[in-house]
Amino acid sequence: MSKRNSQAAKTAARERLRAERERQAKKDKVKRQVVVACSLVGVLAIAGGIGYAVVQANQPDHWEAAQDAELVKPANSSGKNGTTVVIGKPDAKKTLELYEDPRCPICATFEQSVGKTIDKDVEDGKYKIRFIGASFLDRNLTGEGSKNALSALGAALNVSPEAFLAYKSALYSAEYHPQESEDKFKDDSYLIKIANSVDALKDNKQFRTAVEDGTYDRWALEMSKTFDESDVNGTPTLMMDGKKITGSDGQSTPMTVDEFNTAIDKALKA
Repeated sequence: MSKRNSQAAKTAARERLRAERERQAKKDKVKRQVVVACSLVGVLAIAGGIGYAVVQANQPDHWEAAQDAELVKPANSSGKNGTTVVIGKPDAKKTLELYEDPRCPICATFEQSVGKTIDKDVEDGKYKIRFIGASFLDRNLTGEGSKNALSALGAALNVSPEAFLAYKSALYSAEYHPQESEDKFKDDSYLIKIANSVDALKDNKQFRTAVEDGTYDRWALEMSKTFDESDVNGTPTLMMDGKKITGSDGQSTPMTVDEFNTAIDKALKA
């Protein structure tokens, strides 16, 4: 092999090596750019996720937002905020005030024992009944079942006073009333299921829409305020003419029909 050919071969080899190094350098540069770009996207995604989480955390929850929602008063209600719910014959001279929290287990026991007696007394014109709903158990136990059930009661009242009383009875029934610690009333589907046991509400599209849309959520909060601003501290509580109606012990709410009848007859004569 001549020196010329040997030199040409070396030159060609060096050129190939240089070209290969350039190609590898370009590949490495592109790889670095991709890594940097992906890292930047990751950082932005994390930052965006954190930002979204912060924004969401600062958003008011449903019931906080409901405080500023439009107040829709149910039909068959009266008073400034529609929170006066009085049912009965106009010529009934006295009004029994009934304070209840939908999640209250003692209220459920009371309704299962005495509820039908009250409904018959109201139907017979013995007295009117005024319902004052509370939601303090949502605060004490955490949850939203009391407020949600009150809202559904508003939807039932909008249908008719009779539907309201029947639905209230169903909510407190042994079949449907949950344990105090179970927040089952928070689920609209469960409240609608209970409503389907009431003739006036069964498959009632207007009622269902009102429950699912939270039409009376603001009203439920206003009703809760009415209870909170009263002098009543617990449920169930019965009042007539500004005086608490109690059983034989002079302190507790009468929990049997006999005790209730004795106490209510005394109050009606006062």
